[in-house]
Amino acid sequence: MAISFSLAGRAALVTGANTGIGQAIAVALAEAGADVAVAGRSRPTDTLAQIEAAGRKAIDISADFASIEPVGRVIDEALSRLGRIDILVNNAGIIRREDLLDFSEDDWDAVIDTNLKSLFFLSQAAARHMAARRSGKIVNIASLLSFQGGIRVPSYAAAKSGVAGLTKAMANELAPSGVQVNAIAPGYIATNNTTALREDEIRSRQILERIPSGRWGRAEDIAGAAVFLASSASDYVTGHILAVDGGWLAR
Repeated sequence: MAISFSLAGRAALVTGANTGIGQAIAVALAEAGADVAVAGRSRPTDTLAQIEAAGRKAIDISADFASIEPVGRVIDEALSRLGRIDILVNNAGIIRREDLLDFSEDDWDAVIDTNLKSLFFLSQAAARHMAARRSGKIVNIASLLSFQGGIRVPSYAAAKSGVAGLTKAMANELAPSGVQVNAIAPGYIATNNTTALREDEIRSRQILERIPSGRWGRAEDIAGAAVFLASSASDYVTGHILAVDGGWLAR
């Protein structure tokens, strides 16, 4: 039986693809054959160049997912410029760190709105298109904190636990329409979001001591999982949260 990871002829929308995990995923999807629209606050010049270097169409859509205001426009523009949306990768997210007893309502709302509320409504809008075509892949970026509580990041832990729950809920309702919904839970990856941890000598050492693979992950480590979940190779996988963590959760 031939198993295909090819994304030739597919169109993908990736949020938060300026750097880090989102950039690595967007480029990997292009290298697998997909045209890619990237949506976020900053113009992803380097990401667009890498997608085009892979020989695929690259579309830039300006959007701030701090609210759901841009959701309809993002979907409409992606459909207008790509003709279809076969794959949605919900990567856009923020993190706020503060002691639990001092955590503010503003920081709570900012993280929940960006990481959870916008993710749901963007998925809903994309799923309407996918369900009508009876085909589609939604890949959410969860976290180890979809399984654990973390330290000094209560809103992030709540949002990423919500992403895991939403992934399962959406999978249940969309599977009959031929749409698979899964999530990737990255481990400790060297990105902008983890700069503070990596610069903290004690925390960085504690983290590395627990990772069986013995290193911080790279954004590219997430890309293969994303291509798998976006391809026909995963057509019978839905509602799953795939940890890509160097063995952290197994420890």
